[in-house]
Amino acid sequence: MASVTLRNIRKAYDDNEVMRNINLDIQDGEFVVFVGPSGCGKSTLMRMIAGLEDISGGDLNIDGTRMNDVPPAKRGIAMVFQSYALYPHMTLYDNMAFGLKLAGTKKPEIDAAVRNAAKILHIDHLLERKPKQLSGGQRQRVAIGRAITRKPKVFLFDEPLSNLDAALRVKMRLEFARLHDELKTTMIYVTHDQVEAMTLADKIVVLSAGNLEQVGSPNTLYHAPANRFVAGFIGSPKMNFLEGVVQSVTASGVLVKYETGETQLVLVEPGRAKEGDKVTVGIRPEHLHVDMQDYGVSARIMAIESLGDAAYLYAESSVAPDGLIARIPPLERHEKGATLRLGATADHCHLFDSDGNAFQRKIVEVLAA
Repeated sequence: MASVTLRNIRKAYDDNEVMRNINLDIQDGEFVVFVGPSGCGKSTLMRMIAGLEDISGGDLNIDGTRMNDVPPAKRGIAMVFQSYALYPHMTLYDNMAFGLKLAGTKKPEIDAAVRNAAKILHIDHLLERKPKQLSGGQRQRVAIGRAITRKPKVFLFDEPLSNLDAALRVKMRLEFARLHDELKTTMIYVTHDQVEAMTLADKIVVLSAGNLEQVGSPNTLYHAPANRFVAGFIGSPKMNFLEGVVQSVTASGVLVKYETGETQLVLVEPGRAKEGDKVTVGIRPEHLHVDMQDYGVSARIMAIESLGDAAYLYAESSVAPDGLIARIPPLERHEKGATLRLGATADHCHLFDSDGNAFQRKIVEVLAA
């Protein structure tokens, strides 16, 4: 196992800077997930750690040793790619043993390593099969097994589940969690799927356009996002955003007034807020309630999506450019086109300034515990 430290890491292609001053500490044995939209730089950052991309600036340390100029094969890492990259003419056993053979490992050691990895991944009964005889999940396990046999200090996974169907993705997520518990090795995992990030990670790293937006536990990112980008990216369905201005600032929090004249109290530390400032109220779908009496906005129902155990009401409002989504009881009935009032209690609202930065919530300690 090993720690991974990034200090002021930069990546540029000629004059085009794609990663900017990335500072990150990954502890020994942590499961860290890089997440963000397509093009945010998460795979580029992983490839720099692996040594597959040159580092334009800053320092990368693995287990306390600077690795900027160390070849990939000597960094003590093993990488599992989105494509399984298995040799189709080889059996599972030979696929998993191939790297060790190239390294000149003795046959008894190779055999022990392959069979141990296969046992961990529950594919020991498939070792004589070839890749074409396997399901997608089994092929992915072989690719992981090939990495395990090398006994790396750090595992790197680059969107390893993206080629699998939805049901198999869920099953393989559980396998990754079990694998980490068993091996207790440092793991870095790249995905665009924030559900994978929330369910697997000890720590999530949110990236956007080459910038590190926030690092924290899944609970911290969900309940205390640092800015509007993180708030909108983490959570499914995404957070609702309502535009308004500060009407007043009191010891109780900030009272926001919408253009419709309706208001919403938000329990945040007022800090720099002052009357007239443009702000955005953030409310998650599970906290947006129908027919709130004290606070809220009028909205017109556009559609209702029933998922069996829950339902989502989609509505439009002039104060919410992207619309509103509220989670409602599955048997609750509303007519399409009807107007209702949607709002939240003050302790379940977030507040962002005109630059998208979050105000500190007064109850964040309770929510993020």
